[in-house]
Amino acid sequence: MAGLPALKDILEEYELVDAEDRYRLLIDLGQQLEPMPEALKTEATKVRGCSASVWVYPTERNGRLHFLADSNAAITKGIVALVLSAVQDRPAIEVARLDVAACLAPFDLSKQLSANRTQGVPNMIALVRETAERLADA
Repeated sequence: MAGLPALKDILEEYELVDAEDRYRLLIDLGQQLEPMPEALKTEATKVRGCSASVWVYPTERNGRLHFLADSNAAITKGIVALVLSAVQDRPAIEVARLDVAACLAPFDLSKQLSANRTQGVPNMIALVRETAERLADA
């Protein structure tokens, strides 16, 4: 599995295309997420506050955070992939210190997408940060 592209590479492409193609880019990005086993899609892994169903399951590999995630909505799944591309397979201490919202700011998601598509993003970022902080302290 090649994994997700780097956030800066996604942004370069994102800035070159119009609004309609940005949706397509997000959908394509979502399709690049590593498949999440159905058994992990539980209430415990569900992200609160999302209009669509979103599941995030954190793991740790060699001191680096690795997330499995999925959504039942294609655009939302792309946004999930965008968030994960900022943090995937990085050391927990680095992710704990990272301002993920600032990393995503150039994408201006609130301008591109309806409010109900982006309302769960802060909750997902919080879940990523809390996981990173917990593992960084361990």
